Amino acid sequence: MIVATGSHIPPGGVPNERFLERDFRSADGKRIDKPTQQVVAQFESITGIRERRYACEGTVTSDIAADAARQALRSSGIDGEQLDYIIVAHNFGDVRAGSRSPDLVPSLAARVKARLKIANPRTAAMDLVFGCPGWLQGMIQADYMIRSGEVRRVMVIGAEILSRVSDPHDRDSMIYADGAGAAILEGRESEAPVGILAHAVRSDTLEHSTLLAMGPSYDPARYDGDLFLKMQGRKVYRYAVQTVPAAIRECLDRAGVSLPSVAKLLLHQANGKLDQAVLNALYESCGMEAPPRDVMPMTISWLGNSSVATLPTLLDLLSHQKLDGHRLHGGDVIVLASVGAGMHANAMVYRVPD
Repeated sequence: MIVATGSHIPPGGVPNERFLERDFRSADGKRIDKPTQQVVAQFESITGIRERRYACEGTVTSDIAADAARQALRSSGIDGEQLDYIIVAHNFGDVRAGSRSPDLVPSLAARVKARLKIANPRTAAMDLVFGCPGWLQGMIQADYMIRSGEVRRVMVIGAEILSRVSDPHDRDSMIYADGAGAAILEGRESEAPVGILAHAVRSDTLEHSTLLAMGPSYDPARYDGDLFLKMQGRKVYRYAVQTVPAAIRECLDRAGVSLPSVAKLLLHQANGKLDQAVLNALYESCGMEAPPRDVMPMTISWLGNSSVATLPTLLDLLSHQKLDGHRLHGGDVIVLASVGAGMHANAMVYRVPD
């Protein structure tokens, strides 16, 4: 079960107004034939993003991952030396401000363990690269480990600094954000089924693996040779609406839980329109007219899309009662689900202990 959470939310928001001076271009390198103010306003109406957070200039992904981990350890009262595994989900390693080069050696998990000053050699540190669903996949892997009986405590961290791998000439750059979240899973005996009840994973790589990929800037003359995160937004939208509800239904079936029993649905904060479409498709596929008004807490409007960090950050805010109108109670069943580069989709059903 989850015994603690923590997060790192960079201080100070970056509002949409900051993008009004951007030179946005299309994939062919031509300037977009619309006033930038109209481009930004249209972006906000579709995504629901009004601001996002960027990491401080002197920090890298492993720094903010370690900070989220410290928050989780402090909240749990657990000594870091008692952790059996540290799993860090990310996709781009440590990218320093002003650089486009990822730094992946040693692993980010090794760096986090060192920053936490954990000396125990049996605390294994490993990275996981799985697109935006990486943190949730780490939780699924940790569940398998704990159920094996060989492992008792696992910390799973999702951390990303997307602001340094996004193309400033691409409208999609307004989606991306930075952040980190962490959770500690611990194996405990319980007569009633609590904690992680079930999970489901799918990878549709044959036809969809390139929907998110690295590519040149839309102003290649300025960024010759540099690669940036590129997304085929419409295709990603269609993929998510088709696959995420199916993954959630499969997971609910495995857990023996009905959709009306779900108190909260935590979706990867991709964009507001996409998440609402996934939610509507899920309830429609289960023969229900409309989802409850408060079933899906959202942070996309003020935190943006921080990839692997969106779910653990959302869970941490919810667990510490920092989201207005949303509370978790003992016995509540929640669903966590994500979708992203690969293409991967996953879901997990969790019952909050009393």
